[in-house]
Amino acid sequence: MTTAAETHTTVPSPILTWKAFPLLFVPILALVAALSVDRFVYLDYVHVIFGGMWTGIDIFMGLVIGPIIGRMSGPARADFVQRLVPTMLFLMPALASVTITAGIYLALMEGIFNLHYLAIQRAGLFVIILVGQGFGIFLPNELRIVLELRKERPDIGKIGRLGLLNARLAGVQAVFQVGLIFVMANLAAHIVNL
Repeated sequence: MTTAAETHTTVPSPILTWKAFPLLFVPILALVAALSVDRFVYLDYVHVIFGGMWTGIDIFMGLVIGPIIGRMSGPARADFVQRLVPTMLFLMPALASVTITAGIYLALMEGIFNLHYLAIQRAGLFVIILVGQGFGIFLPNELRIVLELRKERPDIGKIGRLGLLNARLAGVQAVFQVGLIFVMANLAAHIVNL
């Protein structure tokens, strides 16, 4: 005989809830507003604020969250990851896209977006690596986690492994972002050939 609790099937919660909208749209709307006003200082604020958030989150994930997740048991790791991933799924691509776009516009406004400048070449290389990791590894892993969580019997081990991989890879991203910040600081000082 089955009980009511055994026959009750749970409907997966929606991936994009109303709580995720600000994470997705605030950076994008800030970029659109800064571009529409066409003022360097506003665009610079958008670039620095959201770039700082992107870098800070990656550093925190790599140096703090990664080691903590690595020491957790499988079920605890999966529980933590299932709470973290829906937020990261929308926040990080928005921060990365807005930061990169604002940076390109700033370089164009400053007249230093010249592919012959070594600093621009290095910045481009770092951005390609970061975007490749972000959209080629992070995002697919987060989607795999979300899809796994939506199954009737999610594979807790898989969720934990993917979450740990992303947390550790965030540390690698942080190294490239610190290198990119070094290049950006030199570009801001008009040192174009490092």
